[in-house]
Amino acid sequence: MAELGPVLEVLLGGLMSGVLYSLVALGFVLIFKASGVFNFAQGAMVLFAALSLVRLAEWLPFPLALLVTVLIMIAVAWTVERLVLRPLVGQHGLILFMATIGVTFFLDGFGQTIWGSNVYQLDLGIPSTPWFLFESLFPGGILVSPVDVFATVIAGSLVLALSIFFHGTRIGRALRAVADDHQAAQSVGIPLNQIWLIVWSTAGIVALVAGMAWGSKLGVQFSLSLVALKALPVLILGGLTSIPGAIVGGLVVGAGEKLAELYIGPLIGGGIEYWFAYVLALAVLLVRPQGLFGEKIIERV
Repeated sequence: MAELGPVLEVLLGGLMSGVLYSLVALGFVLIFKASGVFNFAQGAMVLFAALSLVRLAEWLPFPLALLVTVLIMIAVAWTVERLVLRPLVGQHGLILFMATIGVTFFLDGFGQTIWGSNVYQLDLGIPSTPWFLFESLFPGGILVSPVDVFATVIAGSLVLALSIFFHGTRIGRALRAVADDHQAAQSVGIPLNQIWLIVWSTAGIVALVAGMAWGSKLGVQFSLSLVALKALPVLILGGLTSIPGAIVGGLVVGAGEKLAELYIGPLIGGGIEYWFAYVLALAVLLVRPQGLFGEKIIERV
């Protein structure tokens, strides 16, 4: 039982990190499902949201700063969709992808110009003293960070709310119809432009929640946009078009990299958690290119 405690502690920490990976990956999936655009700027949106919130909170009460940041992210998402991507509708997917890379660098530079480039601490009022759970079962208990627990609860709640939204509302059903077949959805009167605006706005709010979670954990800094790179293996593993896949993929990557660091790290050296997810994604690509939950695409020629 004593040996099980550290393993459970590492596993629990990995699963909580995995939920945060899933949250970032969810922004990619939402946009790709509805518009077919791989939004490389999702990481920049996470950073811009966190910067906006932490700087506005210096001058405004936190609830008001949060509300203003939500409006800012909706405006950013609306602007990107209306001014950058809508004029490129019908172009090759690579052109749209390159456009989102341009948006990434613009948001990074614009955020630095508006909000500054220092490292900012995002205080959400969460206690910093770690918790020790199950002390009666394991010597010393299992150490858990309250920040990680809070971030996991918030991220999990958002994922659950999005699932209910997609499956229990009229707009959600329209979004799923657009994801299944753009032309068929348009033929029955579903306005694609409005649907895409809703999806991009939702992705902006998801970016804000992810920015809050990662910013409170790591500090709000420009390396925060690199979190999106860890979401890429999650997408490959779970499938680029699957919301459940983003969730499961994040949990697998989060738990896998921590356990690999624990068991394999002492044998070959540290730093496994930095590349484990990418090796796992490569292995999945070789066996199942569409991911574990992705839709298999068959092209007839």
